Amino acid sequence: MILAISVACSALILGVGATIFMDLWALFRARVLGITSLNYALVGRWVGHMTRGKFAHTSIAAAAPIGGELMLGWFAHYLTGVVFAAVFLVIMSLGWLEAPTLLPALVFGVLTVVLPFFIMQPAFGFGVAAAKTPNPSVARQRSLITHASFGVGLYLTGLVMQVF
Repeated sequence: MILAISVACSALILGVGATIFMDLWALFRARVLGITSLNYALVGRWVGHMTRGKFAHTSIAAAAPIGGELMLGWFAHYLTGVVFAAVFLVIMSLGWLEAPTLLPALVFGVLTVVLPFFIMQPAFGFGVAAAKTPNPSVARQRSLITHASFGVGLYLTGLVMQVF
């Protein structure tokens, strides 16, 4: 029981920290490089429609808006980060937090792109690995970079957690 609480608390801190890093990276890309990131209102719309029994859409942008979808989308985004961090800690063990290393965190971050490629993007109407978007290779590259930044965020947050 104590181990489960320790993993949950560590995953909360690690996941929120890594997601904040990912969001700061997205903000940098948007402001400096002009590269926009995912509109989290669409994530909220998707989650909202799931509660009504609709999982996949021809176009999530054309789906009926859901009240509070932006807030719901951001909540889902951070919850996903915490869940990913929990999975990472279960795989690596809490010992990783005693001496965080970049490579496992980076590899894990990149591997998390499997979920948007095979679940989220098809459900949004974008196709598997963004195949139905105007420029699939650019969309894939952006997804990989975003998820790699999550991995870097895991590592950096792990380092910060050592101080506290």
